Amino acid sequence: MIDELDGQIIHSLQISPRASFRLIADTVGAPEQTVARRYHRLRRDGALRVVGLLNPRVHGDAQWVVRVHAKPDDIPRLADALVRRPEVTHANVLSGWSELVCVVRAPLAEGSEGLLRQLPRTTSVIDLDIDLILHTFGEPGTEPWTAYGHTLDAEQTSRILPRLADALSTAPPAAPTKEDQPLFDALAEDGRAAHARLAERAGWSTARMTRRLNALESAGTLTYDVDILPQRLGFDVNAMIWLTTSPPHLERVGQQIAAHAEIASVAAISGRNNLMAIAICRDVDHLYRYIAKEFAAVAEVQSYDVSIRTQRLKQTASLISRGRLIHAKHPVNA
Repeated sequence: MIDELDGQIIHSLQISPRASFRLIADTVGAPEQTVARRYHRLRRDGALRVVGLLNPRVHGDAQWVVRVHAKPDDIPRLADALVRRPEVTHANVLSGWSELVCVVRAPLAEGSEGLLRQLPRTTSVIDLDIDLILHTFGEPGTEPWTAYGHTLDAEQTSRILPRLADALSTAPPAAPTKEDQPLFDALAEDGRAAHARLAERAGWSTARMTRRLNALESAGTLTYDVDILPQRLGFDVNAMIWLTTSPPHLERVGQQIAAHAEIASVAAISGRNNLMAIAICRDVDHLYRYIAKEFAAVAEVQSYDVSIRTQRLKQTASLISRGRLIHAKHPVNA
């Protein structure tokens, strides 16, 4: 369980991951030291991690949803091998321990040594489905999954959001240089690391680091994400909803579901279903009420199927170990 201030800090970081403690404090009306202390406690407890990431578009990577079916006895070994791969950004075991779902970053035309080509040849794999993520839904300032409550109001959001918007650009992401590798490694470990700390890791002056960081952000080469472990906040039920709607309704249905507080992400995908949503709820009753009310109100859903995630293994740049988010320690390949 979290209180109002924790919720406001989490929401602020979802909107602008590198917003200063001073800006967050001024926005929520709390002392700066208190905000910093609360954030560090959330991070220390493994409930939250801010991470800096290389934009996958730099290398022309697409995102794929992979559903792997295997014998329950083989799932732990297969899962351990997958989470060690840097191109695997999310991994979860579904109920029954006979299915594992992960998100893989790979080019549309992957080489013979790529993971998507290797998996079908793996002896422990009984069957698998590989679907392309075509589009993700959600608007800036309305970050997904806010079921924890105590979120910022519209005025507070506007104070945080411009700091993020100023750093965005429509230009294609530029490739980083080899000199940027220490910077990306440091930000993967702590996306909120201070400029002085980043400069020390890269062996640069603080002024040079600041200029380079701004350039990478503006070019879209460097992006940020906030990994949250819902169980640490009292939300123990995670569900994947596979649904189908007709093409004329695809955009509207995706946007409508993305606006629900219980939803962490919604994506249009290829395959038998054309939408995939992640719902995070406090308990089974909460999930039922969500499906029976908010989800049921989306009239254009033609069919749906719900899979319960039994164990979360990895999300973005974090592993889940003993109920805590920890650094995955993958090379960024800048």
